[in-house]
Amino acid sequence: MAKLILTHEVTGLGEPGDVVDVKDGYARNYLVPRGLATAWSKGAESQVAAIRKARKAREIASLDDAKAIRDSLQSKPVVVSAKSGQSGRLFGAVTTADIVDAAKASGFPAFDKRKVEIGQPIKSTGTYTVSVRLHPEVSATVTVTVVAA
Repeated sequence: MAKLILTHEVTGLGEPGDVVDVKDGYARNYLVPRGLATAWSKGAESQVAAIRKARKAREIASLDDAKAIRDSLQSKPVVVSAKSGQSGRLFGAVTTADIVDAAKASGFPAFDKRKVEIGQPIKSTGTYTVSVRLHPEVSATVTVTVVAA
């Protein structure tokens, strides 16, 4: 088992700054090469503190704030404008950053693009449902409408 410090959020494993034990192959072949984790050492404890401090600054402060943001996000759809062909197929795909930018432009509160989960890639115009994890206990289901630019 390898002991690692997560530098990015890994679904099902932990948040940035968490110290986790994973199998050697998972650490060597997936987490470390992608920059999602670094090897744990006694000297790295200061790095853990810095990562946790940065995470606290980005995180939504309270459960009530997260619930208020969830209610506002679920109240109306987020409209994303993207270039598309005549058949409605997009040139590329809608990314999580596109969704966050469209939400900010529509007047919704800011949230982190890494908290947006898209099930299947959005590659054509239409209406889609995505999930946004606002807080460990609060998740919002957001309707995204993709229109041709």
